[in-house]
Amino acid sequence: MTQLAPTLEAYFMLRLIGQRQASAHTVASYRDTFKLLLGFAAERTGRAPSRLQLEDLDAPLIGAFLDHLETKRSNAVRTRNARLAAVHSMFRFAALRHPEHAALIARVLAIPPKRTERAVVQFLTEDEIDALLASPDRSSWIGRRDHALLLVAVETGLRVSELVGLRCKDVQLGTGAHVRCFGKGRKERVTPLTASTVRVLKAWLDERQGEPSDPLFPTSRGGPLSRDAVEALLAKYSRTAAQSCPALVGKKLAPHVLRHSCAVQLRRAGVDQTVLSLWLGHESVRTTDIYNHADLSIKEQALARTKPRHVAPGRYKPTDTLLAFLEGL
Repeated sequence: MTQLAPTLEAYFMLRLIGQRQASAHTVASYRDTFKLLLGFAAERTGRAPSRLQLEDLDAPLIGAFLDHLETKRSNAVRTRNARLAAVHSMFRFAALRHPEHAALIARVLAIPPKRTERAVVQFLTEDEIDALLASPDRSSWIGRRDHALLLVAVETGLRVSELVGLRCKDVQLGTGAHVRCFGKGRKERVTPLTASTVRVLKAWLDERQGEPSDPLFPTSRGGPLSRDAVEALLAKYSRTAAQSCPALVGKKLAPHVLRHSCAVQLRRAGVDQTVLSLWLGHESVRTTDIYNHADLSIKEQALARTKPRHVAPGRYKPTDTLLAFLEGL
């Protein structure tokens, strides 16, 4: 047994799970990172992963591993940076247990993440949302379930993991109707519902007849929907909606697009950025800046409030009584 194996085991059991109480998604992501890294290092050094030393994972090998992710595995820069974050986290833990490797660890920690380009987020217009919501066949049980699911997704902006994790008891349809979820970072969040959505959910819960702890949107066998299932049904209904809404033709809709659509609609309605951040469960208010860039109408409103250069400010006054009549309509 080498130094690396017990250090890695202690990192996962003591630091990541015990002290930080990381979510299952984080643990799985970090686990996959080190499975890939150890496999890559074993191939480069000719030693089995259990025989690798901490000094085998030096900065040149980590750099080669990151290049391998991009060139051989065709990972995006964001994925590469996420893998590097997992490596950095483990090496910060190793620095406390193995100060004799301080120089090696410092060189690994000095590897910087790559800068990425930020694309404008994709979202749906009101007409596209209406076409999508009209796509499920509500004469069937699955169609009514999917209609309710899509409506909740568009109105609340829940992440897909939060959406499929909803239970019947998480929906409150009385005074102050809302849904309650535990989102990213184990943060509890309450999101209000409109009267029209309350009616749809009330009818669905009456038909659902589930126990409080049962999934709100179950499969035909009663279990919770998976992320892949939500992606599949969204793809199916987007193709159907494209027949009545040509703007959807060629658009590849992912569940997060519904979250973006909710955010843009709220921002366009004048919801303050701090409130929007709370609504979406963002860690920082700055995360919501992407919606200011996404919606051109927000910029057009700003432009409409300005005046051309070298023009004296003032109000438009019609010069004719007929024009005045039309202006007053």
